[in-house]
Formats: sequence, C-alpha cells, structure tokens
Amino acid sequence: MATFIATVKFTEKGIQGIRDSSKRAAAFKTAAKKMGVKVTGTYWTLGYFDGVIIFEAADGETAAAAMIQLSGQGYVHTTTSRAFEAGEIDKVVAKLGK
Repeated sequence: MATFIATVKFTEKGIQGIRDSSKRAAAFKTAAKKMGVKVTGTYWTLGYFDGVIIFEAADGETAAAAMIQLSGQGYVHTTTSRAFEAGEIDKVVAKLGK
C-alpha cells in the first residue's frame, strides 16, 4: 500500500457545517475503507490548511477516487501528495543510476 497525505481546506459550506466536521470525517473513513483505502490519521490544523488526512491506498487511482468522493460532498477542497518512507525513497533514488 502506498501512503498519501492530503491537505484540506474548508469550503464556505464546510465552515458553515463545522460542528459536524468530525462526524463527516468518521463517515469518510468508513466510505474510504469500502473503496480499499485505509485512513491512518485525520487532523484538524491551524494555519493555511484546515486539516490533514493521512491514508494508504493500493495506487494513485484509488487515492484519487477517494479524494474526489470526499471533495464531491462540497465541504472541503483537497490537495494530495504521495508520501515515501525512507526505504521507498531509497528504491526511487536507486533508479537514478550513477
């Protein structure tokens, strides 16, 4: 499974419905699981982003589908990046040659 990190920004609708934010996060975790995505962390943050979601998916297509499903509800916009652990990035760098 590949690891992904999604930054989250609330839409106006998301700000208006902030009181149910944790309930929606739990519902997303359940829906994501049905798509083959394992949410390993959900955080509300201060600063430029309103939150961060850390999750694992088999591939980029599955990750994209989960984020489209989440954003499609209209409460948040997401930006997603693939995250690499040390061993994974070592394999990537090894492909560079000498």
